Amino acid sequence: MTEAQIVITPVSGKADLNAFIDLSYRLNRNDPAWVPPIRSEVVELLNPQKNPFFKHADVQMFLARRGKAVVGRISAHIDHLAIAQPAEQGMGPGTGNWGLFEAEDEETAKALIAHAEQWLRGQGMRRVLAPLSMSVWEEPGLQVMGHDDPPTVLMGQDPAHYQGWVEGAGYTKAKSLMTYDLDITTDFPPLIQRIIKSGERNERINVRKVVLKNFESEARIILGILNDAWSDNWGFVPFSDAEISYASKKLKPLVREDLIRIAEYDGEPVAFMITLPDVNEPIKAIGGKLFPFGWIKMLWWLRKPKVRAVRVPLMGVVKRLQSSRMASQLAFMLIEYIRRSAVADYGATKGEIGWILEDNQGMNAIAEALQTQLNREYLLYDKSL
Repeated sequence: MTEAQIVITPVSGKADLNAFIDLSYRLNRNDPAWVPPIRSEVVELLNPQKNPFFKHADVQMFLARRGKAVVGRISAHIDHLAIAQPAEQGMGPGTGNWGLFEAEDEETAKALIAHAEQWLRGQGMRRVLAPLSMSVWEEPGLQVMGHDDPPTVLMGQDPAHYQGWVEGAGYTKAKSLMTYDLDITTDFPPLIQRIIKSGERNERINVRKVVLKNFESEARIILGILNDAWSDNWGFVPFSDAEISYASKKLKPLVREDLIRIAEYDGEPVAFMITLPDVNEPIKAIGGKLFPFGWIKMLWWLRKPKVRAVRVPLMGVVKRLQSSRMASQLAFMLIEYIRRSAVADYGATKGEIGWILEDNQGMNAIAEALQTQLNREYLLYDKSL
């Protein structure tokens, strides 16, 4: 008896959407490092009425079935803010993406990827940059290193065998994204301490905590710096106003005033660093389920988080200062002030910095100076259509 043929169909209706979401939980449940996301968060991510990404992107999700069994999923999308960027920065005209990829076996994986490519080709795309789930600011890249440790907040976790399946479908590396572990229980090297003390003596520099009650306006300051600081970076896509508002509301429950700081020079905000307590630790403990009792544990944790790790997902210095010594000085000051708070107030013992592009010389030099250790790597792939 021959095995049933793989049939791929667009996600249509609530039952398909539930099947799309459920598959990730089923395929990854035996991975001890996987952190099951809170289901309501996944539902919101995929809801065009709630996620502002859909306002500037065309998205189509697909399910793969053998007979009645769901065996794979993928999203194909075109981000119109991304294709408006210069081609030399990695995105650009004619570049589509796929992501949210899960498959039971290599045959299903290749069929799904080919189907996503066909959809993108039909929309006029000439190249694929993938995986992106779904924005470059969410979970970019396929994990190829660090599978044994649970990911920190807002980081993805992929089975190791996916790498061979993606590369077997004709994809080649476009860029590597790195994350670094940092022991925050000990003081930084003497040279860095001298740089920090020099900055503290400079009356023109002020490093301040964010003000939680004004967090939406603080978020606009931070993301304004980000849009300037990262504008020439490979893969950059600007945040829209709607995404800034949405991100500030989504992150607010995790915001701690002493873990997110803004550096001012002559009263002007010129640098920032966002650090988040690793909410994946309590999420993993409740298995990603808020009900019936998980929400009580989460609310208790959010009142006063105690964590093993904190993560720095974003930091930046305005473009006009990036080639100056001031840029690294501000970065070290931000890191040191947040390090002290993370240890004293949250019990953290390690920080994770990243992701950082493999060729971002400034940030990689800071990571090296801090004596960090590479702990995770994600690859972004491309392919001509």
